[in-house]
Amino acid sequence: MADHKSAVKRARQNEKRRLRNKSTKTRTKKIVKSVRLAVNEKSKEAALSELNTAKSIIDKAAKKGVIHKKTASRKISRLSRLVNTGSA
Repeated sequence: MADHKSAVKRARQNEKRRLRNKSTKTRTKKIVKSVRLAVNEKSKEAALSELNTAKSIIDKAAKKGVIHKKTASRKISRLSRLVNTGSA
């Protein structure tokens, strides 16, 4: 465990950030899963609405620094391609 006062504070900050990032990542994973399920069920409207929600959540995660900007872009691109080809 940390010995110095500054190291103890840093450990506290890291734990708070870890929990905050964990909730954002979990939310991202769940919305991606819901988009994939909507595509598998062949419901175009549901897939498009889920995709719009997913884009928003993924962009927010990137803005907060939870995931990298290019990772967010890649996820959105793959989901968009899946919705466009899967429901066509």
